[in-house]
Amino acid sequence: MAKYQIIGQNGSHIIDVTGRPEWALLQLAEAGLKGCTPIDNPAPRWSGYVHVLRGLGVDIETITERHSGPFPGNHARYVLHSVVLRMEDADVA
Repeated sequence: MAKYQIIGQNGSHIIDVTGRPEWALLQLAEAGLKGCTPIDNPAPRWSGYVHVLRGLGVDIETITERHSGPFPGNHARYVLHSVVLRMEDADVA
């Protein structure tokens, strides 16, 4: 299980995360303000990963976007608003 320091509007705290939620956290951190969509970053349960991360205090915005094509509709774009540091990179006192 990996430890991350999460820095946001409400201060800083440490979380333990592993598996797909950790993968999603790293995808969001890498994407920056562009954010991630299930279309660009395929995974079976983006909404579930975001739910878990929000429960750990990670600030993630959901933006609803329209898409066209043979199956038009809506999809979510998830944008990370917390700073995320791996514990070995974090300067935690």
